[in-house]
Amino acid sequence: MPQCVLLFDIDGTLADTDALHVEAFNEVFGPYGHVFDRPRAAKELLGRSNQSIGVQFLPDEPPERRAEVLAQKEAAFRARAAGQVQPLPGLMALLDYADAEAIPVVAVTNAPRANAELILQGLGITDRFKTVIIGDELPHGKPHPLPYLEGLRAAGAGAERAIAFEDSRAGITSACAAGIATVGMRTNLAHDDLIAAGAIMTAKAFDERDVFDLVKARLAR
Repeated sequence: MPQCVLLFDIDGTLADTDALHVEAFNEVFGPYGHVFDRPRAAKELLGRSNQSIGVQFLPDEPPERRAEVLAQKEAAFRARAAGQVQPLPGLMALLDYADAEAIPVVAVTNAPRANAELILQGLGITDRFKTVIIGDELPHGKPHPLPYLEGLRAAGAGAERAIAFEDSRAGITSACAAGIATVGMRTNLAHDDLIAAGAIMTAKAFDERDVFDLVKARLAR
């Protein structure tokens, strides 16, 4: 029988870091004429790969310059996030349950590895994760299914016994395209937006009863 697995996005899912991302985007992209509030960022930025963001918002810059600007943005984010990250409600309870039931957990993100490591370390949960899949280190990031397919492969799990947790349209699209039942976390988007993107349910906290019921159902398959 394939292994059961829980797969988590990082930004906006494990921790509500998105306000810090918006500040960093505005600092670095402001001189290029782009200023974001959280609703616009949730629609146009969050969950997407840096490559796709660069193509859209820096179309007149060569690829090397786009990479430099986005690296500046990520450095600005890390400067803000260091020591400031807090877990979403119920996260530790769900991770404790997964540990007790020997369910592996995997992180799947479009964030640079330095960002992912900073957040996991800041939350004190680095050792909880079997692996961290970085979209920019693959041929395709989210919304392509490849990052989640790699997460399943790393855990030796089948999609039918997996659950993904995501807060963005791009992330939900990626997980659903990999055949994974996805819980939309209501960090930035409302219930209807997350369901429209493909989530089978939504939650504000990881320890809600419906979340645990879903995990138990996957474990029993």
